[in-house]
Amino acid sequence: MGRRSLNLRSGLSAPWIYLGLLAAQTAAALVLFWIVFPIFHGLVTHLGERQMLDLSDQVGIVASAALLHCCYWARLKWVPVTPPFHSVFVAHLLFFASRVSFFFGGALFSAIFFRHLPELDAFPPLAQAFVKCLYVAGTLFGLFCYSLELDRFGKAVEDRPPERGE
Repeated sequence: MGRRSLNLRSGLSAPWIYLGLLAAQTAAALVLFWIVFPIFHGLVTHLGERQMLDLSDQVGIVASAALLHCCYWARLKWVPVTPPFHSVFVAHLLFFASRVSFFFGGALFSAIFFRHLPELDAFPPLAQAFVKCLYVAGTLFGLFCYSLELDRFGKAVEDRPPERGE
């Protein structure tokens, strides 16, 4: 009650739609890591210096974060978590991937807020700082949602289906 499942008229089943959304989230997270890792390296090696991002990097980060959010919230609203199989080992790998995916977000957050900001000679104007904070927070929240999705999928893969007659 309250949650509507996706009405599937196209012939696709919920497990395939779920796996497609999860694959899109995974691709977006990988692209995000691919773009952000060199930026993170620049932040750590050049503390306190303003980092200029290429427009292509900014577009890639925003697009990847938006895809993470769109897939996550669409799945949460319309598509049930449907595992294609059950395996405790695979579930543990998914739990591990969930934690690892957010390690990188946490490391970026730490580099920006605990190490980079105190070293800045001058802070940007308030409006610019607010937009940059939203930008970083939206990206981190997208990674958080992705890690939650991996946890949910891991839990579904770990749980045994009920036996007949139970």
